[in-house]
Parts: sequence; structure tokens; C-alpha cells
Amino acid sequence: MKDGFEHFYISWYSRAKNFAREYVLDDVEAENIVQDVFIKVYERWNLFDENINLTSYFFTAIKNESLKTLRKKLTVEKAKERIQKEYTMEIRLRYDSLESLNTAFSDEKSIEDLLYDALNKLPERCRQIFVMSKLKGKKQKQIAEELGISVNTVEVQMGIAYKKLREELKDYLPIILFLFGFINKQ
Repeated sequence: MKDGFEHFYISWYSRAKNFAREYVLDDVEAENIVQDVFIKVYERWNLFDENINLTSYFFTAIKNESLKTLRKKLTVEKAKERIQKEYTMEIRLRYDSLESLNTAFSDEKSIEDLLYDALNKLPERCRQIFVMSKLKGKKQKQIAEELGISVNTVEVQMGIAYKKLREELKDYLPIILFLFGFINKQ
């Protein structure tokens, strides 16, 4: 048994690693994939008979593990894009607000009233999501789960809230951010 597996391992290891690396673009990931597949083959070695095309089985397993690795990478990239998109919207909001800042406000109470008036003008669901995110510090995924909606819906509603609040508070937003810590650091 071991002689056959050792021969198979020696014969196919470098070709299998090159095959995996061609798709996952990383030596370490390719090596991990190939090692995992070799372990699975070793554990099942006695189950293979002469009617099974072992090479085909082996490369199919490497292909499937490579696909799984690439799916994980895509998921991580989508999450990074979503975070970057929210960050960009927040920076844009701050930039636009600072650019049009009116520093001639009367007192803290009048700014607070402006803030709550603007929040109350948001559509109900939009306001609820914005408050959960920015005043209560909840993550988008948590909001989506609590409200039984998709993360995409949360993102869209946050975009609507940013746009409406930017329009409504354009002359005071930097002061609101400074005085009330309106937008939490994430």
C-alpha cells in the first residue's frame, strides 16, 4: 500500500502544485491544497481499485479545493469593497459638509434641534437603520439580521440617509459631528 502511494506522491506532487498555483496564484495556498488532497487520497488509498482513474480523481479534487479557495477570496474581496464603499461615502459626506460649513451657529441646543429635525425628516425605515448604525454603533450585518432585511438594503438605506442628511445639514454637519460624536468610528 505505502509503496504505491509513495510512488503516486512522488510522481504527481510538483505537477499538482503547479496546477493549483496556476489558479490560486499563491505558492503556499497551492501547497496546502495539494497536501490536503494527498491526505484525502492516502486515507482512501485502500478503497481505490484498478477501475478508478486515480489521476482524474486526484486532479478533480485539486480543482474543487482550488475553487473553494477562490470562492473564499471572492467573498473577502466583496466584504472589503463594501467597507470601502461605506468609508468613501462617509469621507464624501465629511468633505462636502466641511466645504460648505457655516460656523455662525447660535448655540449647542440649536444645533441639536437641527440634527433631530433632520433625522425626523428621514423615511421611518431609513431613520431606524441610520440610528442603529451611527448612534447605536451596530454593524450592517447585525442590523440586517435584527430587521430581517438584506445587508444590501441596509447599504442602500444608509446611502439615502447620508444624501438626505448632507442636503439638510450641509451648513452644520461638521459641527454636529464634532459636538455630538454623531458618526461612530468603526
